[in-house]
Amino acid sequence: MKQNEEGMRLNKYISHNTPYSRRDADKLIEEGLVTVNRLPVKDFGYKVRPEDKVAVRGKLIHPRKRGEVTMVVYNKPRGVLVTKRDDRGRTTIYHKLPGKFRHFIPVGRLDYASEGLLLLTDNPEVADVLMGSKLPRTYNLKIDKPLTPEMEKAMKEGLILEDAREGGHKESEITRMEFAPFLEVQYRGQSGKNTKLRVTIAEGKNRELRRFFGHFGAKVLDLKRVGFGWVELNNLPENKTRYFTRQEYDTLHQFLKEARKND
Repeated sequence: MKQNEEGMRLNKYISHNTPYSRRDADKLIEEGLVTVNRLPVKDFGYKVRPEDKVAVRGKLIHPRKRGEVTMVVYNKPRGVLVTKRDDRGRTTIYHKLPGKFRHFIPVGRLDYASEGLLLLTDNPEVADVLMGSKLPRTYNLKIDKPLTPEMEKAMKEGLILEDAREGGHKESEITRMEFAPFLEVQYRGQSGKNTKLRVTIAEGKNRELRRFFGHFGAKVLDLKRVGFGWVELNNLPENKTRYFTRQEYDTLHQFLKEARKND
């Protein structure tokens, strides 16, 4: 996580220090609305130096202080996309979230049919570190089959699939997927053929749990994330947000400190 303002690409510098996304920054640069030292710059590869004065639409950007971050916990409902825009006009989290969080970045994804804990931050660097981490993710899920010895073995030992398309989005280009051993599995009950589980994994791959159980012919009927690292959903109502507690911020800063050491 070695990151400073010197040598940062212009579009990244803008997204890192303003509410604009990287895509928004690219468009602003292309339209000549970004100046460096009062001169328009259309070079996407321009590396910002400490002495540079960067402005967007004439407004000077003030570089974010190291470690400055705001974190939000959101209980995402089903039927909502984790994306800025959808070309099919479907509801996204930004239709649901208060306007003051319009520029916040989701830490990873929950697919359209999934619900539960979603972290958001105004700091792209922190988002990248959390997304790429091995922090545990905990889910409550229900599948339409009883647990089999084969499922239990794969959850314990891990699994490599050359064809992991079952359970994935039909337009996904991902075929091969490697599943690490689950960190924890709790059996939560049986209702007819349906099985309820609480599982903890250390990755956040594309539809990972749906693909895992899909390999065994089981469909995930319900999927709700209830924990991410040291943060828990608890009783946060659906479609509501809360800020990190002081303790959660303290743990985050300690985690980021360790991440910088290991980078």
